[in-house]
Amino acid sequence: MPAHCFTKTLLVISIAAIATTSQANSFNRISSFGAIHNLPEGTPQSQETSPEIIAASEDGNTLVYSDSPFGALGFVDITDAAKPVAGGSFKLDGEPTSVAISGQTVFAAVNTSESYTKPSGYLLALGLQSREEQARCDLGGQPDSVAVSEDGRYVAVAIENERDEDLNDGALPQFPAGWVSIIPVKKGQPECDKLTKVDMTGLAEIGAIDPEPEFLDFNSRNEIVVTLQENNHLAVIDAASGKILNHFTAGSVELQGIDIKKDKKLDFSGTQTRLREPDSVKWLDDNRFVIANEGDMNGGARGFTIFHKDGRILFESGSSFEQQVVLAGHYPEKRSGKKGSEPEGVAIGKFGGETYIFILSERASVIGVYRDTGGDPEFVQLLPSGIAPESAVVIPQRNLLVSANEKDLIEDKGPRAHVMLYRFADEPVAYPQIISARTSNGLPIGWGALSGLTADPAKPGLLYAVNDSFYANQPTIFSIDANQTPAKITAAMPVLREGKTAEKLDLEGIVTDGDDGFWLASEGKTAKGVPHAIHHVNNMGEIDRTIDFPTDLLKHEVKFGAEGITMIGDTLWIAIQRPWKDDPADQVKLLAYNLKTDSWGAVRYPLEKVSSGWVGLSEIVSHGDKVYIIERDNQLGESAAVKRLYSVSLDQLKPAAIGSELPVVKKMLVHDFLPDLKSLNGYVQDKIEGFTIDAAGKGFAVTDNDGVDDSSGETLFFSIGKM
Repeated sequence: MPAHCFTKTLLVISIAAIATTSQANSFNRISSFGAIHNLPEGTPQSQETSPEIIAASEDGNTLVYSDSPFGALGFVDITDAAKPVAGGSFKLDGEPTSVAISGQTVFAAVNTSESYTKPSGYLLALGLQSREEQARCDLGGQPDSVAVSEDGRYVAVAIENERDEDLNDGALPQFPAGWVSIIPVKKGQPECDKLTKVDMTGLAEIGAIDPEPEFLDFNSRNEIVVTLQENNHLAVIDAASGKILNHFTAGSVELQGIDIKKDKKLDFSGTQTRLREPDSVKWLDDNRFVIANEGDMNGGARGFTIFHKDGRILFESGSSFEQQVVLAGHYPEKRSGKKGSEPEGVAIGKFGGETYIFILSERASVIGVYRDTGGDPEFVQLLPSGIAPESAVVIPQRNLLVSANEKDLIEDKGPRAHVMLYRFADEPVAYPQIISARTSNGLPIGWGALSGLTADPAKPGLLYAVNDSFYANQPTIFSIDANQTPAKITAAMPVLREGKTAEKLDLEGIVTDGDDGFWLASEGKTAKGVPHAIHHVNNMGEIDRTIDFPTDLLKHEVKFGAEGITMIGDTLWIAIQRPWKDDPADQVKLLAYNLKTDSWGAVRYPLEKVSSGWVGLSEIVSHGDKVYIIERDNQLGESAAVKRLYSVSLDQLKPAAIGSELPVVKKMLVHDFLPDLKSLNGYVQDKIEGFTIDAAGKGFAVTDNDGVDDSSGETLFFSIGKM
């Protein structure tokens, strides 16, 4: 379809291309470690694990993380950062909530609470090398965060005594109140009998009699900054005396350009005023600190704020961080009605002579990297993460950043929890591989769940993609400039029916019609009222023709339908994802619809055999004298086995009538996508769903990120070169 067709209509969102250049002195992921590898021998692999708070030894060779579900501390040897090695686990008689390291001592906060009203816990001192308990301090309440001063003289613990969120809708007060404990350290060991309890009641405007300290951090002057998340308050404490030096409200933020409604579409025209309710906090220097405004009860400002310790706000990100998340396709639409991307963690580190701020988005599963300028921080890049990054630690002497990603989707047969390592180096940015532009009014083009891909027949590097039913109320055709690095989504055209958003679509395939429109393949679910169908749209995005699947075919329907579409002459060819009831278990149909005779036919395609899960098709594209087909299993991570591109010669595509004996085509392996899917050093994505060949004969592929729902949100977009 000619590019000018997109610019002829007001339905199209477009913007002039903005030059994108590779960056030097950047961060890239170099390895990932699955926490499941730290389970002791004989432990069922179904055991949930979750790296939450992570710390690094002073030499930077050992990581220690708290694993609440397993009730243990996990150790990782990163002497070779590109090849992390399991260091085993240390089981505890309680739930670890946080961990810090000073010298050769690991300090862990352990929750042993009997109930919300009878909280208890202790501070554990553990030998880093010996793995032996050295001391245990009774904390008298439920601990959350733990921190160690830079000089090793103090350990501070936030005693949260968290509320029961199901009681009275979680409203405060719920006693007992929390406090901050400060414990002197001598020769690496805590002096438990000298513990100072800092009373935090009476400070906040919200729940003053029930403070719930959440996170804390030391500066070089042994001043402790602490967040009281549910109270929307901040305090600065002198560690030596236990005196509160200052305290002030975290305040609220007026957000603009955000999505505020969970409705299966992306609309960033909303505004909202929310309390910050910060979670993590880190000192930027001795006078400034950064908070991540995750939100809890009534807040969540979707960004981060820099405060002076005297209470002045020095910088507020507003919606700018979340909009960077949107541009990278990581926005979690299902969280729109709540707290959006939910920045939760903060890390600060000096690399290459510059101070960097790292903002961890729990729901978007990314890390925002900013350069401290002394004034407004400068956005540098977004880093891909595992699911739900909870904390991070910097190892500047080794140019390393490490994230702990807490979400373990074992029950959903999804990705396991990971620790991920990033290196700072003079290298191009590897991720994101595709981003979107902004519209003429400055708002980002929202996108995700890309499920089908096709190329403009005349212009090299001009591609088009569709999204699937994750955005059921916003079916869209995206225009992609693949001549840029990263590739850029430059326009988004809504798919319409009679001028309104087309409903009951699950777009999984797209192909240009050779003129100025498209054919779209929609995967159906008859039981849910979604028809299996092929739709033609004009250059306005309007559906002007629909071809339903024939009844002789539909009587054999199963859950999985059309996953790709291509056009050969007057015939549309549709790849069905998995065998239907009338197919052999190891074969699947390639459907054919002749546009001149309005007749249906099919051939069968043989599937690979796998030891676990299933194998199916996810794309078909015609080029030269062949069709190219993506065949993939439904496995991810270390279980992924089949992610391949096969070809079938056109002379084999001789369809027989539906219901008759169908010919079986022969296939030839063209490309194995597994190395491509491993190239970013994360876990292998299961859904490689789009492939096309552009006007210059260059092959491009894209993965479906499931709209960041039970997914890391990563979209891989790459070329496999000339076909």
